[in-house]
Amino acid sequence: MKIKPQYLILFFITLIFSVETYAQSKTAKGYDIKGEEIIFIFNINDYPNIKNNGENIDAVYVSGEFNNWALDQWPMNKVNDSIYHLKKDLSLFTSNFGWEFKFIVNSKHWAEPTREFENSVDAKDYNGHSLMVYNLKLYSAFATDYGNVSFKLKGFKDAKNVILSGTFNRWDETGFIMKPIEDGWKVTLQLKPDIYEYKFIIDGVWIEDPQNPSKVENEYDGYNSVIDVQKNVTFRLCDFDDAKTVILSGDFNNWSENDYKMIKSEDCWIYNKRLSGGKHHYKFIVDGQWIIDPKNSVKEYDGKGNINSVCMVK
Repeated sequence: MKIKPQYLILFFITLIFSVETYAQSKTAKGYDIKGEEIIFIFNINDYPNIKNNGENIDAVYVSGEFNNWALDQWPMNKVNDSIYHLKKDLSLFTSNFGWEFKFIVNSKHWAEPTREFENSVDAKDYNGHSLMVYNLKLYSAFATDYGNVSFKLKGFKDAKNVILSGTFNRWDETGFIMKPIEDGWKVTLQLKPDIYEYKFIIDGVWIEDPQNPSKVENEYDGYNSVIDVQKNVTFRLCDFDDAKTVILSGDFNNWSENDYKMIKSEDCWIYNKRLSGGKHHYKFIVDGQWIIDPKNSVKEYDGKGNINSVCMVK
């Protein structure tokens, strides 16, 4: 029977990718992630209901929660007689909502993934009929030896399995497997600047980071460890060659008028500051006079009638 897309039940699913060998050991049908792109992959040999229906394939589309289950909005490119691809930027999928999708051929035949596909899920329409959809997983974090944040857990040498879980992967219990090292366990992630909560799972037991004093209370009457991942930002003010003193002031230093003295370098004043992810307001103080950044067109009112320059860290 023909399943109407609006009958699909919303699943709360997430996107995950990892360059760790473990995460790549399973082949996920329907898509692949390379760098900053997701590649949707349709192979007719994976769908007997399409291959054997006797109809020629004129077009294949990707249809899912990300395009309101449209029948013809995301056309795929034909690679050969069996395979179609569609590339999309990962930034399109970085919301807090889950994503389901399917392929639709000629805008009328749904390609049904089977239960054997590692990343498919069994859904039901409103009449109780079973249908399969793809489960895409994507987190903003991924494991790599060249990442910017290393998590270490000392001790627990007898543990069989140690997992890192946190808000960066929506508390997934399987994704980031820690590797044994000389004095404990370690995994390195690539994380965007932000404040994250996390825990370790040791053979099924959740614990906070014993080496990290920063923590917050959680809803289970326990605590989650907290890490603030920051990014180095260079502030520049140019063309003020005659200035004697230039100060960087913002919400990141409580609008101090003397803490961050900028350094003259050639024809610009420079200050390097590590900042957490998000939006930051700032100004320059040039020989006692407050000014916005003349090279930054992004500015906002602060609620007190003042206009400040805005620095977005992401």
